[in-house]
Amino acid sequence: MVVANRKMNGDIPSNQLFLEKLVAETQLHQQADYVVCMPHPYLYQAQSILEHTHIHWGGQNMSRYQSGAHTGSVSPPMLKEFGCKYVIIGHSERRMHGHDTDLSTGERFEVAVKSGLIPIFCMGETLEEYEDGATDIVTIRQLNAVIHEIGVQGLAGGILAYEPVWAIGTGKAATPEHAQNVLGFLRGHIEILDAELAQNIRILYGGSVNSLNAKQLFDMPDIDGALVGTASLNPEEFIAICLAASNAS
Repeated sequence: MVVANRKMNGDIPSNQLFLEKLVAETQLHQQADYVVCMPHPYLYQAQSILEHTHIHWGGQNMSRYQSGAHTGSVSPPMLKEFGCKYVIIGHSERRMHGHDTDLSTGERFEVAVKSGLIPIFCMGETLEEYEDGATDIVTIRQLNAVIHEIGVQGLAGGILAYEPVWAIGTGKAATPEHAQNVLGFLRGHIEILDAELAQNIRILYGGSVNSLNAKQLFDMPDIDGALVGTASLNPEEFIAICLAASNAS
């Protein structure tokens, strides 16, 4: 699976170019799943172009609430009304700048699943935590917040993504070996609680994924795909990552 997180980028003309090119150039390469998470104002455009294609789309965040006095927020039913199948939950930029917490992300994961959306749940450590050797502690804490809310079997309704904060948008990707070690550790933690779920749940890597390192990452046994930020703003680069995923499947 390859997920584009286009963050707060794009406009109507460039979005159209990107989406139409993505559909056309992955048409014969559908051995992987492709998802585009757009800024909320462009979800109607995504729905208009991607409906009845092999590409899915989703939101970049959502409220825990279905409606009400929550100015600036977007509810699960609103995402579903625009055809979203997926929603990103707990991205580090939301944790750092949007005041998301382990508790609130766990709650939103549960709400997303109960609302019929598939949450893409992000975990990852800062550079300081990485240098302190706290990667395992941080990622397990973040994952356990979800398990606490929905139970381990509830994880089956979502997708996990390991995104080291120090690698997001920096061009400094984790080595395939480091990413594999962390994803293998996370899968092992789930296996202790539910072996069948651990085998089947998708865990993605995110953080400066590009056309040069995608194949090496996808060759790792526990990496089931990528959550792609910066490279998703370049159609050719993102499509190359998609093709690498399709060929690895």
